[in-house]
Amino acid sequence: MAKSPNQKLKLLYLSRILQERTDEEHSLTVRQMIEALEEYGISAERKSIYDDLEALRLFGLDIAATQAKSRGYFLANREFELPELKLLADAVASSKFITEKKSNQLIKKIEGLASNYEARQLQRQVFVSNRVKTMNEKVYYNVDAVHQAISAERQVSFCYFDYNTAKEKVYRGGGETRKASPYALVWDDENYYMVAYYEKYETIAQFRIDKMERISVLEERCVPRPAGFDAAVYSQRIFSMYGGEEEVVRLRFDDSLIGVVLDRFGKDVPVEKLGGGSFAVRVHVAVSPTFLGWLFQFGGRVSVLSPQSLIDRMREQLETVTKLYSGEE
Repeated sequence: MAKSPNQKLKLLYLSRILQERTDEEHSLTVRQMIEALEEYGISAERKSIYDDLEALRLFGLDIAATQAKSRGYFLANREFELPELKLLADAVASSKFITEKKSNQLIKKIEGLASNYEARQLQRQVFVSNRVKTMNEKVYYNVDAVHQAISAERQVSFCYFDYNTAKEKVYRGGGETRKASPYALVWDDENYYMVAYYEKYETIAQFRIDKMERISVLEERCVPRPAGFDAAVYSQRIFSMYGGEEEVVRLRFDDSLIGVVLDRFGKDVPVEKLGGGSFAVRVHVAVSPTFLGWLFQFGGRVSVLSPQSLIDRMREQLETVTKLYSGEE
């Protein structure tokens, strides 16, 4: 009988069968493996299956056997454990910067790292539909392009846009091409940002990746990073990646907000106990509307101690909101 053209692929198909159809809760007998190989047009004998299983073990697959009378075999360990795959799948599903279409594609690939049975648990684990997702289908590739530029220390060119009330793209500067020297990619408030030196304003700025289009990696070298620039420190000082003048600010918090402060500024922030159920911190922040909004959300449990200019801005903002809801012009 002529051999099937797939016969030389027998070991590879057996590995796939074990990957897809077995786990700690599901095993296959030698007879079932022979039947599974037949689905691919491959014939096998019992003895050859035992030899193949040993070869796959030597290759590195952790193939274990059950103690039942009808002995079964299964893949005991994989590169990723099921809880890790659930974590990855949920992170992809909930990421705003990945479109719904791309999320579904990536989750399908993650499912391929588990057995068919475990993949069903991943399908029940995640819910992509109706979550707020980016509308820019190319964001996935934008991230890759910026990564390449950072690695090669090259500048990038791109167009930047916003949306109007008709949900249409409106390009800034009439669609002009911008040029910047990317230093880092930062994940903040469920969005990806490129932190870069923006030569137009001769300063470090941040750009939302999902609002960038037509990204090109240029031959021009990046403008050298400022001495002491640290992307992690920078992102900690910028609230919701909204720029502003950096200032040293002293704040008083209610003791109940210590967790919020440590989450925002890190565990290394110096904490000064004031007594009376409050403490103070001195931090470097970019004073912006989003920073003021962050302070306002805590109501009377936080207050600005210095500088006076920030106290005045807080007071003006409060007066503006008060007028808005009091019906004054």
